[in-house]
Amino acid sequence: MNLLEDAIEQYITHLKTIKNASPHTVRNYAIDLNALKTYFNDKNITFLNQIDRKGIRSFLYSLGEVQNKKTLSRRISAIRSFFKYLYEYRRVEVNPAELIETPKLDKPIPNSLSYLEVQQLFDAPETSTFFGLRDRAIMELLYSSGLRISELVGLNRQDIDSTSFLIKVRGKGKKERLIPITPTALQWITKYVNHKERYIEMDGHYEEKDPQAVFLNKWGKRLTSRSIDRHFAAYLKKTGLAGRATPHTIRHTIATHWLENGMDLKTIQMLLGHESLDATTIYTKVSTKLKKQVYDKAHPRA
Repeated sequence: MNLLEDAIEQYITHLKTIKNASPHTVRNYAIDLNALKTYFNDKNITFLNQIDRKGIRSFLYSLGEVQNKKTLSRRISAIRSFFKYLYEYRRVEVNPAELIETPKLDKPIPNSLSYLEVQQLFDAPETSTFFGLRDRAIMELLYSSGLRISELVGLNRQDIDSTSFLIKVRGKGKKERLIPITPTALQWITKYVNHKERYIEMDGHYEEKDPQAVFLNKWGKRLTSRSIDRHFAAYLKKTGLAGRATPHTIRHTIATHWLENGMDLKTIQMLLGHESLDATTIYTKVSTKLKKQVYDKAHPRA
């Protein structure tokens, strides 16, 4: 019996049934661990107690330049998780992957739109239609307050305080925070929420079925993140931004614009709902990049 192969199969089952891991994670971990199995099988190593830290390092070294940092990091995570499972269930006496370090990934600099591109995107929806009005309100809110898409679709009517211009947002880990909303964004949302078509069935959409939700789909139910991605794709194509922007780009954009207009990082961190300031400092790199581009374009001797 190939004990390594048997252990991998049991671990994958453990991920599915006990850990309730996503199909994407299960699939990738199975690929990573089967690559490990193939490597050791080629060396006639089939038993768990034959695998040590040196052997794991040799496997990772054998990947060479074929693997980018992100893929390599995922493979190491799969191996560490696998051997941690084996150690906890006493399948091995020593965890050989415990001290294997994951390579530090370079944080990609998020794309950011210019003020002109933001306006071009805002002008794309046909606001004389009910759904065009909805999509403009979504854009205005994203740019107003820097919400995540998941936070926006989870927004309820009672979360919006039109008197104090504040909205209550449920972020990651269901943590709530109060953040400001601009009068302009509030006007668009109010216009959308009070639109007569919201309450009647017409022009291919149903009346409101979820009275709590702010943003609705054509069935009258709460809009989903996937639906926003789908609707935005048409606007991004129309404005020539397809391929370099997503709905989430608006969050990056307003964070960059806040920074360029003098807002301090701690305030931006609070508004965006970042647990760590490290996640916010990435925008200092975006801002520097944009300022350099403006300088190169504007300088007569550049």
